Amino acid sequence: MKQLSIILFMMLGAICARAQENYRNDQVQTLFTNQQSNGWYGAFSLGYSEIDGRDALMTGARGMYVFDQSLAIGLGGYGFVNNLDYHHSYYDNSDPRFMLAGGYGGLIVEPIFGGRKAVHLSFPLLVGIGGVALLENDGWGWDWDPYYPGHEIDNDVFFVLEPSMELEFNLTRWFRAAAYASYRFTSNIEIYETGSDALEGFSFGMTFKFGKLN
Repeated sequence: MKQLSIILFMMLGAICARAQENYRNDQVQTLFTNQQSNGWYGAFSLGYSEIDGRDALMTGARGMYVFDQSLAIGLGGYGFVNNLDYHHSYYDNSDPRFMLAGGYGGLIVEPIFGGRKAVHLSFPLLVGIGGVALLENDGWGWDWDPYYPGHEIDNDVFFVLEPSMELEFNLTRWFRAAAYASYRFTSNIEIYETGSDALEGFSFGMTFKFGKLN
């Protein structure tokens, strides 16, 4: 009876040790902490793209719910502005400057691979709709007012499909940073003297995520 009790005690100890090991392996690995991760996050992005062959600034935001560190679903979108000369001349006797500006947003589905690792990959896919306008910049330069860039010349709406790849770093239990690359597929647009596929192209940048990541 005593030997049986010892054997049962040893088996119970082995089971507890194995359970503790599995718990530790299931925790999220971060660069500064080692905590279990599940929940939600909000994020903002800053990036670069080309729109109709000219440099453009991209800004974005999204809110996501994360399922077991393997799949996130939520809503998000991006805004953009083409910040170089758009046309060299629009009126015969003047040389105003123009830019494309707009935004798009919709549903984001984000498969996550190795989400409990300190460094891992995710593949967000955005499906949605957006709008773009051709704006005149009468006061570009030091006098340019970002809250009133000028009057609108033309505009259109478009559908968008944007797959991305993110190399993500778990910095702490509540903060992550990711370098991303994406490609925008859009429906054709009809804007004055602008190619129908002017909005399609690659984007590169950084995404910063905050939330219940432990």
